[in-house]
Amino acid sequence: MMKKLLIALLALCLCGSSALAADLTTNGGVEIDLSALPHQDEAAPAAVYFVSDISPESLVKAYRVLGVELPGRVGVKLSTGESENSNYLRPALIGDLVQMLDGAIVECNTAYGGSRASTAMHLQLAKDHGFTDIAEVDILDAEGSMELPIEDGNRLSVDYVGSHFANYDSFLVLSHFKGHAMAGFGGAIKNISIGFGSSMGKVWIHSGGTRTSGSIWGDQDPFLEAMADAAKGVDTAMGKNIVYISVLNRLSVDCDCDGYPDEPDMHDIGILASADPLAIDQAAIDLVYAMPDSESLVARIESRNGLHTLEAAEAIGLGSRTYNLVNLDD
Repeated sequence: MMKKLLIALLALCLCGSSALAADLTTNGGVEIDLSALPHQDEAAPAAVYFVSDISPESLVKAYRVLGVELPGRVGVKLSTGESENSNYLRPALIGDLVQMLDGAIVECNTAYGGSRASTAMHLQLAKDHGFTDIAEVDILDAEGSMELPIEDGNRLSVDYVGSHFANYDSFLVLSHFKGHAMAGFGGAIKNISIGFGSSMGKVWIHSGGTRTSGSIWGDQDPFLEAMADAAKGVDTAMGKNIVYISVLNRLSVDCDCDGYPDEPDMHDIGILASADPLAIDQAAIDLVYAMPDSESLVARIESRNGLHTLEAAEAIGLGSRTYNLVNLDD
């Protein structure tokens, strides 16, 4: 009888360990079972790494686990934020990682006006926000645009990025995942498409490849498809010399290009890292949708048909929507 009881207790412990191993706990303390993530698959070739702690040390850890050493001159692509009210990634959070890579912070000017519409204004804002205290800041389209070819795009056969893009051997794409007024959400794909686009290139993408000047407004699905195309142009150009880290904190429905974003009404989630831009965005979306307090952000994403960006990216072979989520907290 005692032997049977011990065996039963052992089996219960093993089952409990397995259940715990299948779960993750977000930065805000929400427990999520991996079975709630529809694109999670342990057999998937694309690995996405998760850590709940949002700190300088965790950003370094997330980069290290990718097992890459970005070669040569490294550009760290991020958003410098439209105003101090924006939810951009603060220099105090990212500084250790940027300096470990001896990286330059790279950005492009906007096509809609605002505080970053010219190189001089943009550099002043980057200084005001503390980015020049941790690294050189390079506005990639300060001297115009260059072309990147796109194979098998939905809308585009060429992408227009800042001409200084050619000065870098590798890139770390450091994204603040959040909502967006036009795209529904902003993550890695938006950061390497609209983000790397010169002012001219931004209009090109927003218009679905119909113009390079004038209004940034255009039809929604062509814009989303062009964004996926442009992302493929950048990712293909860099090959293995580009990796992605996304920080899921301050999850407002508005992006960092908004000087007065809505206050987030959901808990922080954590940090993701991957070599696959589509996989990391899909994992972020799955985690957001699994959160019990994400109603506002989900509504923003769906009101803009934001998931179509992922569909379009998959159709042109940008990456994989299925991923193996590796929990670094275990």
